[in-house]
Amino acid sequence: MSLESSWVGSANSAETDFPLNNLPYGVFSVAGSAPRCGVAIGDLILDAAKAEAAGLLTLAGGPLLQSGAWNPVMSAGPTVWGALRARLAALLAEGAAERARLDPMLVAQSDATLHMPFTVSEYTDFYASRNHAFNVGTMFRGAENALPPNWLSIPIGYNGRASSVVVSGTDVVRPWGQLKDPDDSLPRFDKCARFDLELEIGAIVGTPSKGMVSVAEADEMIFGYVLLNDWSARDIQAWEYHPLGPFQAKATATTISPWIVTRAALEPFRTATPERERPLLPYLGEPGPMLYDIDLRVGLTPEGGKETVISETNYKTMYYSAAQQLCHHTTSGCSMRTGDLLGSGTISGTGKDSRGSLLELSWGGREPITLADGKTRSFLEDGDTLTLYGAANGDGYRIGFGACAGKVLPATDLPDWARA
Repeated sequence: MSLESSWVGSANSAETDFPLNNLPYGVFSVAGSAPRCGVAIGDLILDAAKAEAAGLLTLAGGPLLQSGAWNPVMSAGPTVWGALRARLAALLAEGAAERARLDPMLVAQSDATLHMPFTVSEYTDFYASRNHAFNVGTMFRGAENALPPNWLSIPIGYNGRASSVVVSGTDVVRPWGQLKDPDDSLPRFDKCARFDLELEIGAIVGTPSKGMVSVAEADEMIFGYVLLNDWSARDIQAWEYHPLGPFQAKATATTISPWIVTRAALEPFRTATPERERPLLPYLGEPGPMLYDIDLRVGLTPEGGKETVISETNYKTMYYSAAQQLCHHTTSGCSMRTGDLLGSGTISGTGKDSRGSLLELSWGGREPITLADGKTRSFLEDGDTLTLYGAANGDGYRIGFGACAGKVLPATDLPDWARA
């Protein structure tokens, strides 16, 4: 597939994240207006709510675009998703008869404030990169016992907090928590000193489930994907995770990119999961390629400094696909809801520069990385801005996600009662 031509000139560049081939969904506001549904095209945003109100977008069961969130469209199902995408593509294609009516509905992205594109119902984070799991396990248990015994058979995950999910551009405050150094007999309450990022892709559930679903059915349920940074307090996690796993260490914030890239836009970039080292149980069998070839990178910008790209990797390195994760999530009878968010888990490649967390990049703090200005980092410092980038690269075009960024602010002062 090649670049599709649009009457929106900026959408015809090979450098834009948002050509006509993409058409991702977001929520924006301008000049103090209420947040509203929009579609990114080149360096502009089509006001989809206004287009629907004007009769240019008519959806079964509508109106669906007037709530300031994409959940009504998500719950309408794949037939409506396909119809909406086809209509948008026709309206924005070169030579569209409706151009004159649509022109006043376009807003410059530079003039817009972007908001959460959907209401998150529940949030689950997985641990599905073999390279990441092996790196972390090697640090703490040695290479011979790096992977947990169940890892090659089951998509491991934990249930997080939907309230922790924020949109790109939201500042993240360094957390407090219980910490315990190995040589201390008792824990202390202190600021997190080993604050970290996790480079992930988030899958968004559109249609809800009742009972167990197959991998193929799970794939059909997924509305789209976002970049996701699961901020992690490693020192808090080290003390609290025995025996039930992550809790407060993962509850500070989870940042997502503001544009939902649809499954349809990513279809040309499907690729297979890797050959299995251990046969999976039949219910996890995939009917076809379930991963995507999406290039990813992480930039770290110190306060007042220049950005350094500290990691470059690809989503296709994952061991388990989002569809497998979603299928497994339903096996207990757990119903999935419209707006459920599934984090892929940290995405790491095989090389040192392709690791998706500072825990791996600095090898637990023992091998600090060097930034462009000569400064070093083992973990995040106050004032650092982390930015995730991602795009599937086609023939003269790219399907991008936009930036997923957050700045680390100093921990707040403790109230007096917490000091006693």
